[in-house]
Amino acid sequence: MTFYDINTREYKTLLEGVQMRTFWGENMLLAIVDLKANSVIPVHNHPHEQAGIVLSGELDFDIDGDRRLLHQGDIYIIPSGVNHKVCVGVQPAQVLDIFSPAREEYKY
Repeated sequence: MTFYDINTREYKTLLEGVQMRTFWGENMLLAIVDLKANSVIPVHNHPHEQAGIVLSGELDFDIDGDRRLLHQGDIYIIPSGVNHKVCVGVQPAQVLDIFSPAREEYKY
């Protein structure tokens, strides 16, 4: 399939307070991620490259010890295998993440 309506896509729960809607092709996966206020994605890494943009809200983002407060419109790129962590501010946030290659565990 080529076209999707994000408003009719079911959510997949990633962690407590973190839900996503994913869309994928052969070599990449897009994830619209909704994060509840004060939620945390703990330190982790994966073999996939990850790029993203903050669509709304505020995130305390740590990429391999480089910590930044990100706002709407800010972009991040995480190389393969690099540790990263996210803490959401007092308001909910939404990001668009792109993974390459596609993360099989995020397909549904």
